[in-house]
Amino acid sequence: MHRSKTALNLLQRLDGLRTASSGSLITRQMQMASTVQSAHSRLLWSGCSHQAPVRHFSTEKDTARVEEPTENEKKLTVEVEELRKEAAELTEKVKSLDDKYKRALAESENIRRRLTKQIDDAKLFGIQGFCKDLLEVADILGHATEAVPKDEISDKNPHLKNLFEGLSMTRQQLNSVFKRHGLETVNPMNEKFNPNLHEALFQQEVANVEPNTVVVVSKIGYKLHDRCIRPALVGVTKG
Repeated sequence: MHRSKTALNLLQRLDGLRTASSGSLITRQMQMASTVQSAHSRLLWSGCSHQAPVRHFSTEKDTARVEEPTENEKKLTVEVEELRKEAAELTEKVKSLDDKYKRALAESENIRRRLTKQIDDAKLFGIQGFCKDLLEVADILGHATEAVPKDEISDKNPHLKNLFEGLSMTRQQLNSVFKRHGLETVNPMNEKFNPNLHEALFQQEVANVEPNTVVVVSKIGYKLHDRCIRPALVGVTKG
């Protein structure tokens, strides 16, 4: 009886030891599993942050298709290059033609302005030569009327009087015609000498007169629309 109890106690101790050993084994296994799982998680995290480049492999047909273009693609490439060159050449031609066109416009505008100015001058000064020829006639009429003695012009000498009046009227009419066409006399008596309108023949000393003042008019001058066609022949005071 006593032996049987002793054996029963031994069996219970053995069972307790087995249970304890199995529990510690399970705990160790769980710890190992946890450690493996955490290591696997770290590996996954490092793999996500430092992914290795994925290499894609293609077949031989795909590689040949990428490296060697087809005949149509080659023709299209050549045509595109030719079109680009042609477009560049046409752009340069357009720029050159545009520049020439603008220059031609500017030149034609300048020519038009010059021709307009010449036409206007021709309208104004086209009678310049004719006026110069008539100036001698006006001079002769002037000399004729001035040469007649004033005391001889009376009713006692009607022929001379009528001649003088006729010459005077002709001279006045001629001067009015000159003025109508822009031809005016230049009689600069007691005026400052102007080299554009006057021609000095001599100088003389005159008291109480400023230098370069016209004191003698030997021959009157004429100007056509502010253009001198014959300077007045004058004498001026000394400076």
